[in-house]
Amino acid sequence: MTPEHTEQPRSQAVSARILVVDDEPRLLNTLASLLRQQGYDVTAATGGRRACELIDQHPFDLALLDLRMADVDGFDVMAHLAKCQPDCGAVVVSGESAFTAVSRALRRGALDYIRKPFDPEELLATVESVLSQQSLVRAHEHIQMRLEKSEALHRYIVNSSPDIVFMLDEDGHFCFVNHKVESLLGYTPAELCGKHFRHVLDDRDVARGMYALQGPGISADNPRTLEVRLKTRGSRRATRHFEITAFPVDPQTWPPSSNLAGEASGKTARYYGIARDVTDRKEAEAFINFQAYHDLLTRLPNRALFKDRLELAITQARRNQQKLAVMFLDLDRFKIVNDTLGHAMGDRLLQAVTHRLTQFLRKGDTLSRFGGDEFTLLLPSIHSHDDAKHIAKKLIRALRAPFQLGEHEVFVGVSIGIAVFPEAGSTMDQLIQSADIAMYHVKARGKDGYRFYSESMSVDTASRLSLERDLRLALERDELKVYYQPQVCSQSNRIVGLEALVRWQHPERGLLYPGDFLPLAEETRLISQVSERVLDRACKDVGRWIRSGHPDLRLAVNLSPVQVEHPRFVETLMQRVQAHQFPPENLEIEITENVIMSDLEQISQKLRELAAFGVRIAIDDFGTGYSSLNYLHRLPIHTLKVDQSFVKAIRSGEDGACIVNAIVAMAHGLKLEIVAEGVETDEQLDYLRSLGCHQVQGFFYGPARPPEDINRLLGSWPARVASF
Repeated sequence: MTPEHTEQPRSQAVSARILVVDDEPRLLNTLASLLRQQGYDVTAATGGRRACELIDQHPFDLALLDLRMADVDGFDVMAHLAKCQPDCGAVVVSGESAFTAVSRALRRGALDYIRKPFDPEELLATVESVLSQQSLVRAHEHIQMRLEKSEALHRYIVNSSPDIVFMLDEDGHFCFVNHKVESLLGYTPAELCGKHFRHVLDDRDVARGMYALQGPGISADNPRTLEVRLKTRGSRRATRHFEITAFPVDPQTWPPSSNLAGEASGKTARYYGIARDVTDRKEAEAFINFQAYHDLLTRLPNRALFKDRLELAITQARRNQQKLAVMFLDLDRFKIVNDTLGHAMGDRLLQAVTHRLTQFLRKGDTLSRFGGDEFTLLLPSIHSHDDAKHIAKKLIRALRAPFQLGEHEVFVGVSIGIAVFPEAGSTMDQLIQSADIAMYHVKARGKDGYRFYSESMSVDTASRLSLERDLRLALERDELKVYYQPQVCSQSNRIVGLEALVRWQHPERGLLYPGDFLPLAEETRLISQVSERVLDRACKDVGRWIRSGHPDLRLAVNLSPVQVEHPRFVETLMQRVQAHQFPPENLEIEITENVIMSDLEQISQKLRELAAFGVRIAIDDFGTGYSSLNYLHRLPIHTLKVDQSFVKAIRSGEDGACIVNAIVAMAHGLKLEIVAEGVETDEQLDYLRSLGCHQVQGFFYGPARPPEDINRLLGSWPARVASF
């Protein structure tokens, strides 16, 4: 209710002089304005120091003051007021609710205590009441004045306490309870008085509550303190937590005839207690505990809780001689979604992935968010590798279906590394590291799959860190070299193209081949920089040869999945090609089937954009990945490269030859060019020629060579590559 609707004070208090003290101007002006509207003579003081100055200069009937003030606090103002104007009453208007502060204020002479934010009607009623009391105090003897103050103190402490104050008889029945119980638990004091205190105890805490009062050693110096749950009246409110402190009542200080004015049952009190509501504290503790052990975005256990559960599961598995499995899951295309659609969409994707994954877990399994887009899964009890394999396949299938994020349909895959106890490790750290290593082997082989850890995957940590450091230095020192392997016309033996292959001239280890360092480059996210260096060098070299008289020479370049999946892949690639003035129609990029099928919609769009610039598209290692013949005629694909494993199997009666037959026949039907890799013998070359395979490359014509050797070979153009 607003001040305009409050009743006017009695006539004898209208002209009362009131000092209002607060160090917050807005609250001070509000309080002063409210009192002036009621006809009071109000003087406002900003802060305790100004209040003391006004007390020295003017008489007042009443002071309303705050306790917490920066310069001079309310306690000092009350002390100064008592010294200079002992007949002036004081009322505290403060946000401080601590029992000690309230008690101290009343002991210092405060006539009442109003909590902020105050109710205007309540405040005006209190002011009127206090002014009336002051009028009575002035008319009575000094001892009566002290009695009134004592009663005010008792009234506030008991009936206006922020806690439930109660008294019990020797059997545990309520013989007094203050009105705070109504706002906290919904009961009125009248309906509780006479009932046993177990009436409000939660069923789970009845035994503890009963024992607390019956236990030995309880005294005034050794009160009983315990935390219990109290039931609220009806079912509309939740059970709340309380901290209860109970004292025995000394019969000498509490005679049986004492009564508490309508709030008591009339029975003899034997216990006095205070119940403080600590529900907010308990909920805060529970939330802090949840934060410590859970990821707040996905609500999954975090790394710390996962490790605790894994440690326990290892102990149980060792005791029962059982197996357990740890899976390390990494989302394959999360970074693309995050970079393209923003972090908010990335967070929604993580939540959607979590929801989908948890639907396929068994009771007792623990899925945790390990960090970023990485998850770990604990299967605490498995009979064999097949159990873990079955779960891994379910999870992979679950994440292959598209996710709808607002207007966007996105695709993600998952790479899963699996470590089985005890063969992949006997400790928590070993199992997690083994699963992590296995996961990176999945990443290196095209993603969207699973692998079990084996000892052959183990890489010495120190050696790997050293090689990573050297690779970063190699990029700075330009130690990476580009070699070229000719792609040759199978009929004329003339060079039609050059495939750019990276080599690393290590200062200590000599010439390193791609298999020695590209998996590490993938793992450490350096593969993009390596691929960019190869592309830049190859565009310079081959561009120079094209301009020197070989206009039809084609450059074939392998691109990493990380590059192809990047949102600005096409834009970045064409900028580099144009920067070197390299003719786009002479460039052929090689990508694997798995890269295309991992996100067919997005990759298809990028390939069409490249084809519009004139760039040729080749499918590398065709036949070894996840194939779908449907995309071959839907996408702008120009060349199929037959994997060397099939070419090596070209011997009488072997299945590899049948696969080569099928691929070549399919390419002819789709009017695509064919490049057979790994040609090493006359037998293989003759067989490919008989099938009508257009182009070949391999050791039959020599290994990849540095640009100096290629330059000499092209200098004798149109010499046949057989002389190379």
